Amino acid sequence: MSFTDPVVVTINAVPFTMPRTSVVGDETVYTDPTGLVSVLASHESGKRTRRMLRINHSKLTTDPFKPAENVKVSMSFYLVFDIPPAGYTPTEAQQVYTGFNTWYTASTSAVIGKLLAGES
Repeated sequence: MSFTDPVVVTINAVPFTMPRTSVVGDETVYTDPTGLVSVLASHESGKRTRRMLRINHSKLTTDPFKPAENVKVSMSFYLVFDIPPAGYTPTEAQQVYTGFNTWYTASTSAVIGKLLAGES
């Protein structure tokens, strides 16, 4: 089962519409037509099951070493569920996520702002 195609992610009030561009094994990629934004969903099984949702974002910005030139920079954000092969149902894993999500959004993302500023 796949996500709704296309995936739409809004960043800084700009919606990015990303159609499915790749399906290889347990990995699916959705890419913005500019190639600057993509979403990847993947699943790995072994001693533990890892389910990952990742967004990759790129942009052009001034090169700090050559101010007259632009350079492409990128960042990624991941959400990973690391689950043992038995003992947690999908519902229970989602309940843990909901608790985490509630905690960091309760203060209007202040926790994430502190994390990005290097606090712990």
